[in-house]
Amino acid sequence: MNRYPVWKYAIILIALVVGGLYALPNVFGEAPAVQVSVAKTALKLDTSALARVEEALKTANIHADAIVLEGVSIKARFADTDTQLKAKDAIQKALNPDAADPSYVVALNLLSRSPAWLTALNASPMYLGLDLRGGVHFMLQVDMPAALAKKAESLAGDIRTGFREKNVRHSGISRNGQTIEIRFRDVQTVEAAKRVIQDQFPDLVTVESADGTDIKMVASIKPVAARTVQDQALKQNITTLHNRINELGVAEPVIQQQGLDRIVVQLPGVQDTAKAKDILGRTATLEIRMVDEGAEARAAETGSGPVPFGSERYLERSGQAVIVKKQVILTGENLTDAQPGFDNQTQEAAVHLTLDAKGARIFRDVTRESIGKRMAILLFEKGKGEAVTAPVIRSEIGGGRVQISGSMTTVEAADTALLLRAGSLAAPMEIIEERTIGPSLGAENIAKGFDSVTWGFVAVSIFMCAYYMLFGVISSISLAFNLLLLVSVLSMLQATLTLPGMAAMALVLGMAIDANVLINERVREELRNGASPQAAIHAGYDRAWATIIDSNVTTLIAGLALLAFGSGPVRGFAVVHCLGILTSMFSGVFFSRGVVNLWYGRQKKLKNVSIGTVWRPDSGNQVATN
Repeated sequence: MNRYPVWKYAIILIALVVGGLYALPNVFGEAPAVQVSVAKTALKLDTSALARVEEALKTANIHADAIVLEGVSIKARFADTDTQLKAKDAIQKALNPDAADPSYVVALNLLSRSPAWLTALNASPMYLGLDLRGGVHFMLQVDMPAALAKKAESLAGDIRTGFREKNVRHSGISRNGQTIEIRFRDVQTVEAAKRVIQDQFPDLVTVESADGTDIKMVASIKPVAARTVQDQALKQNITTLHNRINELGVAEPVIQQQGLDRIVVQLPGVQDTAKAKDILGRTATLEIRMVDEGAEARAAETGSGPVPFGSERYLERSGQAVIVKKQVILTGENLTDAQPGFDNQTQEAAVHLTLDAKGARIFRDVTRESIGKRMAILLFEKGKGEAVTAPVIRSEIGGGRVQISGSMTTVEAADTALLLRAGSLAAPMEIIEERTIGPSLGAENIAKGFDSVTWGFVAVSIFMCAYYMLFGVISSISLAFNLLLLVSVLSMLQATLTLPGMAAMALVLGMAIDANVLINERVREELRNGASPQAAIHAGYDRAWATIIDSNVTTLIAGLALLAFGSGPVRGFAVVHCLGILTSMFSGVFFSRGVVNLWYGRQKKLKNVSIGTVWRPDSGNQVATN
């Protein structure tokens, strides 16, 4: 009657082993570490950079527990924070002799102490939130006037193209702040220009005025359209930050809008504010411009003359100067994808770009009209521009597929593609508030949360053992199994545990033991009614199951509502709450019944069970079933 088949015990054993393995990394904790990454796309991290880090630590007589090259960063782990700080200074001096122009980013971080064999099984500790792990908090102010100015600059180029297509002659188009100024020589041309703007640019409103012998038209963005531009700029900045931070591997960042023009960024585990600022600011954008091939420009390339008006000077990766026109043909906004690859002809590393419909059309028209001329592809990172390549246009290029190649390694191609995928900021941002939450405060929160869960477990276990005897012991074992499962599931899902999450974990203890209380009382009720011990155990589990399902489903619905409509700390509470309900149903019924069946199920002539004192109301007597 009360016997489990072998496959059910196999499920319990597998759950126990897997749960133990994936919960184990949380026992080892985290160690202070120094993380090294490149600050410029032209650089790469390889074994030579790893050797330089090792030599710097050896020279400073600093011992590292481990130094590894993982992906795009070098990580060195140390025994304590004092050694970590000394190591950071030593590595910083060795890798960045010029502090004003650093080639590498050397930052403080925290790494798991899990052994290699656990890491090989993809067993990782839970992500800890900012309140538990420590980290950095930023409030960023988005420069909305700059977003409008950038939009006006884009519109000025589009108006220039529109006038050329409609054969509308003008005396010059320039941007002045957030407005566009256009000059004409006669009234008829002004009327033709107004028709073009009304048809193609409905977001602009124009005003004409006399300016000497010319007529000046000032086009400005309508208030409704300006609000849309600002909203889009804020959303693009949030998306860009998400892409960049996610690609860099920062665990569970919080990036959300606050108010009309502010963004909150929280990076758990990042102890170095400078590193966090570098993550936020390090975005790259692409610009395609034509090369100035005039006589003055050629003289400026060799350094024997000044840069012509309307052009700028940039350096290629080979160190060769190239003079490009200021007019931008395409920007990173027209980019839909960027992937590393190889040139089909030379087999050199390259970056393959995919343009949107508008960008593909513009690129096709420009290449058709500029055969034999040079086109420069510029990459801007941290405000500094670099000419990645400046090839000669051999034929018309259509289809929206563009390739960047030339003096590029496979690692550099991958890094460049990564930065371009992350996109550019639609508007500059300024950090108006920053806070660093140290790991010591996080450790204090973890200790308090751990104490609350531990003492809650101890108190519940003492009560259950005293009141239900051996059944109470089994209930306590199933409660411990429930906690093990919950921690392992959180670790496998890489969910973020916050302080409210630890509160939910303590609450789960009381909710989980409720199922065992229902089962034990059902068994007592069957014994009071005169059922045999084996029959009482069987009926107790079967009849309590419906009640357990009802109570847990209703509580789960409330938890899912918190998960769907809550945010921040509320979601952290809801995640642990919902997972705890699911694990408690498995451990409270399936696991505990397996232990009871293992203990009592083999006894054919069972006379009593250890479930405390059973009162029989019909006779007024009590029966001790020990």
